[in-house]
Amino acid sequence: MKVFDPMSVSPTVSILIPSYNQGRFIGECIESILEQDYRPIRIHVVDGASTDETVDVLKSYGDQPELDWVSEPDDGVVDAVNKGFCRVDGEIVGIQSSDDMYLPGAIRAAVDAFQSSSKIGLIYGDTLKVDADGHELLRQKTSDYSLKNLLTFRTWIPQPSAFFRREMLTECGGWDDSIPYAPDTDLWIRMAYRCEVKKLDRFLSQRRMHDAQRDTQGAKIIRDFSKMIDQSPDIANSDPSIRRAAEAAKYLIQIRYNTDGGDWVNAWNLYRAGRLCPEIADLQQVMHYLCLPSRRILSRLKQTLLGNRN
Repeated sequence: MKVFDPMSVSPTVSILIPSYNQGRFIGECIESILEQDYRPIRIHVVDGASTDETVDVLKSYGDQPELDWVSEPDDGVVDAVNKGFCRVDGEIVGIQSSDDMYLPGAIRAAVDAFQSSSKIGLIYGDTLKVDADGHELLRQKTSDYSLKNLLTFRTWIPQPSAFFRREMLTECGGWDDSIPYAPDTDLWIRMAYRCEVKKLDRFLSQRRMHDAQRDTQGAKIIRDFSKMIDQSPDIANSDPSIRRAAEAAKYLIQIRYNTDGGDWVNAWNLYRAGRLCPEIADLQQVMHYLCLPSRRILSRLKQTLLGNRN
């Protein structure tokens, strides 16, 4: 694992915001950074020639010295992020979606974590799910970090709550345009093989859920995640338990982004994942999915009978 040079007393934190037609939200995203209690910061917005009010919002900041932005055609979010990687100049980098927000104190917490150890190259925390209007939907803590936990979804690295040393871009490169629906996860895994990863026990961001999100593209996420596993030389050269966990992840991702809604399909995928990595699934969990259709039918029948009595 890499050992880094000592970090500055007050390292600059660069936040990269890829953007396209998120004018409704991008102002809140930028404000969540400007309102942080840490300095120095730099905000780099790479906009793909938005046709909504995004550019007007960006212009409204005038000559704000902490904000740098460009709006020009690109080839999608992967291209935008890689362009942004060429622009960032801070010792610490975060990638924030233009519709998401940092929570107060997030950047200072990240800086403190990096300064606590010269071995840490990537840190992350938990994220709150909110709706389009910012109302909280879900507050869920993930498990502690390990490579196996990361591969099997017992923990995950939310992009809005992740920060890394800029040196890691030299070590790992940027986002892979051959997997446009899993490039962030791919980069985190490449980093995880080369540096120490630390999970902070706190919520660092709000992740906004709405219909235009890439997370709604389940089939494409499954495709690119599986391709990421198959083409990773790091995983291919890992010990057998990690390789099995990675193969199990290809079944688990199909449960997370189930495109046909079938509980029995989920049960079959969980069974196959459990065969490869027994600690992540047991017979009781498989039976839970198998019994869900019957439970739903019985629940509807009960409601009908009770309704008729009334």
